[in-house]
Amino acid sequence: MLFPTTIVGSYPQPDWLIDRVKLAGRFPPRVRAKELWRVAEPHLQQAMDDATVLAIKAQEDAGLDIITDGEIRRESYSNRIATALEGVDIDNPGTALDRSGHPNPVPRIVGKIKRTRPIEVEDLLFLKKHTTRQVKITVPGPFTMLQQAQNDFYASEEEAAMDYAVAMNEEIKDLFAHGADVVQVDEPYLQARPEKARQYGIRALNRALEGVTGQTAVHICFGYAAIIHARPNGYNFLPELAACSCQQISIETAQSNLDCAVLQSLPGKQFMVGCLNLEDPAIESPVVVASRIKRALQYIRPEQVILAPDCGMKYLPREVADGKLRAMTEAAKILRAEYSR
Repeated sequence: MLFPTTIVGSYPQPDWLIDRVKLAGRFPPRVRAKELWRVAEPHLQQAMDDATVLAIKAQEDAGLDIITDGEIRRESYSNRIATALEGVDIDNPGTALDRSGHPNPVPRIVGKIKRTRPIEVEDLLFLKKHTTRQVKITVPGPFTMLQQAQNDFYASEEEAAMDYAVAMNEEIKDLFAHGADVVQVDEPYLQARPEKARQYGIRALNRALEGVTGQTAVHICFGYAAIIHARPNGYNFLPELAACSCQQISIETAQSNLDCAVLQSLPGKQFMVGCLNLEDPAIESPVVVASRIKRALQYIRPEQVILAPDCGMKYLPREVADGKLRAMTEAAKILRAEYSR
């Protein structure tokens, strides 16, 4: 199928599950933030399961082709895995600057980073149980997790990043072994810290993907639109991903009005082309969404394009997210009719 549709990862969590006012009033947590959950611990897992089923159905109802679990069980895209690894102290956190320059509590590395158990396999199996469509599961990347940690153990950042990569490599292989169709690695800090990324970011990312045979994607963005409002019209770090072994690259183009000529520097890749502006609460028309994809089609082939929002949708009201997703799937129909001739 030309122009398949998906979300980047997250779908809005319902108000009865998480305190969305608290969620919106802070930067994405790097350590655990259990105070965000509205449901008491004895019933929280059941509530998360129910909300995940709703998120899956919402994606199906919108017509998406590739479904995620909506990251409903997560306080942020990264902290669920980052706090589950051996070698980090989450009870006595450190501090690191967010991409906006604000200090944030983060996991403190006090020993060798290791993965001691599968972390998201049960989430994947639950997702597969509740949809017959293709499924995608997302994990944070090694470079980004290191930037969101305080290193009190390793002699160099690169050494720490490579151990994060080994841990993620084990997790990614487990996810494919249990039936994932796509595993997406979220690496927004490649864009936020391009100098360090050029030193060791691609090496760490390729180590995380070493020996992986399934379909992999890398998401690189400018930050959640609800938090980081300004958008440049070009990436600080994107052509470098030509050296990455991933098959797909997820990029923003809608809010940033990205100069899509840069996509020519990444031959052989597929692109999740961000075509929904998540800062604007207005629901775009399918024609507008299709026009954003056509900007990319000046430089890449239809076979290389997957339609997606710019970034995760967790900060949007659900009705807005649903409307935008329906507009995106209708845009895909417009494009298929035009480009299948």
